[in-house]
Amino acid sequence: MDMKKIANSIFSIIVALLFGALVILAVGQHPLEVYGIMFTGAFGNMRAIAGTLVKTTTMIFVGLSYGFAFRCGLINIGIEGQLYMGGLFCVLAGTYIHLPAVLHIPLCLLAGFLGGALWGGIVGILRAKFRASEMITTVMMNYIAIYFVTMLVNGPLKETKGTFPQSNPILATAQLPILIPKTHLTIGFFIAILFLVLYALYWKHTSLAYKMEVVGTNMDVAAYAGISVGKMMMLSMFISGGLGGLAGCMEVMGVQHKIMESLSAGYGFDGIAVSLLGGNSALGIFFSSLLFGTLRFGGNAIQMFTSIPIAVIYVLQALVILMIVVDVFRQQSRQRS
Repeated sequence: MDMKKIANSIFSIIVALLFGALVILAVGQHPLEVYGIMFTGAFGNMRAIAGTLVKTTTMIFVGLSYGFAFRCGLINIGIEGQLYMGGLFCVLAGTYIHLPAVLHIPLCLLAGFLGGALWGGIVGILRAKFRASEMITTVMMNYIAIYFVTMLVNGPLKETKGTFPQSNPILATAQLPILIPKTHLTIGFFIAILFLVLYALYWKHTSLAYKMEVVGTNMDVAAYAGISVGKMMMLSMFISGGLGGLAGCMEVMGVQHKIMESLSAGYGFDGIAVSLLGGNSALGIFFSSLLFGTLRFGGNAIQMFTSIPIAVIYVLQALVILMIVVDVFRQQSRQRS
């Protein structure tokens, strides 16, 4: 991520916060006080920091998911569905397979990756074989995944005790170890950092990544150079979906310990903004994930300690996304002129 992109991202955030301040003023609150509460809620003590990092962990995976497909010229709007399918496969492995923790945790992560990868891979096949727009198919796959999980947790997978539409909890051997007691911060944060490093190494040092980037830059040139465009698309969507599936694993293995109708609060859609704000680079995705983790967890403090409705928090997040989109379109316009 070059300095110009970093400066553009910071500028987008500042503009979004300024517009957010106007919205806060419109509902009769002081912007500096509200932003102060949000910052304290996100970083005021060890529990707050842990909560922010838990959100950051999920954001890293959804950001990586979008960034991986984007660099191959694909728009993956289906991360939400891949997250649910990853969580479902993770729950199945974590509930019905009995293993020691040292084997059970990697198996659940692999299952979650495969769940999301298969869901994303279907989109890749449709794109490569039938030229079906991935922006349409991924959105449709989101609905199928979410309603499929809803059907399961109200039927075959519904917990044996209780009446809530949710599965039985995964076994203790499948739960990620806690880093800070009485919080949900687990080793999942370090797993996310590991995947950021792998992501950076992959795009910098592998020939496969070079082929994908050529496809993402110009498919005709890639085909002329002998690169199998369809194969690169399918593989890209498979891996992208797998990373989205790992986001579901983090929610299941580290936070919820089960799957339910509301497993995700729209995290998959945040991945688009996280990746674009971070310039699709590993370092950029880390910092933008931290920002969205702060907005997500710090927003809870605003809801608790002020009279501001939760809708204002969503408006603030939407403004950040809007500024990013404006910046992306502005850059594309300059490239065309």
